[in-house]
Amino acid sequence: MASVSKVFVARLVGLAVLGPDGESIGRVRDVVVAIRMTGQQPRVLGLAVELTTRRRIFVPMLRVTAIEPQAVTLNTGTVSLRRLHLRPGEALAIGQILDSRVRVDDPDLTDLAGVDVNVVDLGIERTRTRDWVVSRVAVRPGRKGFRRRSVTNVVEWHHVHGLTQTELNLPGQGVAQALMQFEGMRAADVANALRELPAKRRDEIAAALDDERLADVLQELPPDDQTDLLAHLELGRAVDVLEAMDPDDAADLLGELPDAEAESLLERMDPEESEPVRRLLTHSPDTAGGLMTSEPIIVTASTTVAETLARVRNPDVTPAAASLVFVVRPPTATPTGKYLGCAHLQALLREPPANIVGGILDSDLAHMRPEDSLEAVTRYFATYNLVCGPVVDEEGHLLGAVSVDDLLDQLLPRDWRETEPEDTGPIGDLSGIKPAGAGA
Repeated sequence: MASVSKVFVARLVGLAVLGPDGESIGRVRDVVVAIRMTGQQPRVLGLAVELTTRRRIFVPMLRVTAIEPQAVTLNTGTVSLRRLHLRPGEALAIGQILDSRVRVDDPDLTDLAGVDVNVVDLGIERTRTRDWVVSRVAVRPGRKGFRRRSVTNVVEWHHVHGLTQTELNLPGQGVAQALMQFEGMRAADVANALRELPAKRRDEIAAALDDERLADVLQELPPDDQTDLLAHLELGRAVDVLEAMDPDDAADLLGELPDAEAESLLERMDPEESEPVRRLLTHSPDTAGGLMTSEPIIVTASTTVAETLARVRNPDVTPAAASLVFVVRPPTATPTGKYLGCAHLQALLREPPANIVGGILDSDLAHMRPEDSLEAVTRYFATYNLVCGPVVDEEGHLLGAVSVDDLLDQLLPRDWRETEPEDTGPIGDLSGIKPAGAGA
């Protein structure tokens, strides 16, 4: 299939990136553009490519040999695995430039003269020197009232004014196109993409996410980014997002804040939401009590297998947490009544739906104490080949459960999300390609 020399950047997002032998390297997630002096066409430096490991790297446009409807082909299967890092004067087309406001002076579009319009796409093309530049801009006037969506117009670059680094740094930029990019993405992948953006743009996008979505994304960010993003939210919004977070994640975040600031937020939270968070904060973060979630799947012995599996099927429950159901005497809210034992997911799947959970109870499985150390928790999981385990106090009340993902998060270095191992694998060569900005 013939390669194209002109394309709109939004069409590139999601395309497979292939090596010369057809091996898959990743997928295009954005385009890196150098914003130059007013009047000069922005130069397209390269592609932001997401690997199967979810890391985003930079691939220079000079490495691109073909852009086709289904894939982008490179002239090499060796790429640098350094995380994408923007330099001054560079911007991400999808993440930063789209939704910005500009003005156009196209004589064929007199109705747009003197009117602020929104950038909805960028047209790029390859020049005779093999460089790629931004040649056209798709713009659309903002909607007013209940008017039907405005018509999109494609304007030559030299008729566009206001697309500069200064303008991109001004507050109030729209986020519609950026949010479209995140639709269907896992929260961890959205968090990964947000980390690449300047703080101003990241805060704009975060403000536009609904509370549940932002809570999920916040939980996947490194601690420093969590506290910084929370600090830029209005107080009421910050409280709403904390209430939407899992209690253990909210406790971890509040534990990073000064005591007075954390207490101020806790006081504004709904008491039903803040109480489990306060209980978790009483435990040291490097103990089972500090690692546990206070909201595992808990049922009574008289609950049917069908009811229990319905709880397990909840998409908000992680696979690790769904592997084990805890059976207690009422009340079922933590700290519960007497802990009776657990029911393994595999055992539940083998039972008739009408049977009760009390009939397949595993009452012999050892449990953890809230004061158990990280080493003790690690040994527990290794000994019993589990990915989730109960935390029970001296009186026999279930306090919560530790899942293996919480343990790994504590065992790994604090900055593990930011400092991925530089294991190049079969497609990598750290010395082969310079990071974004080199040669711009």
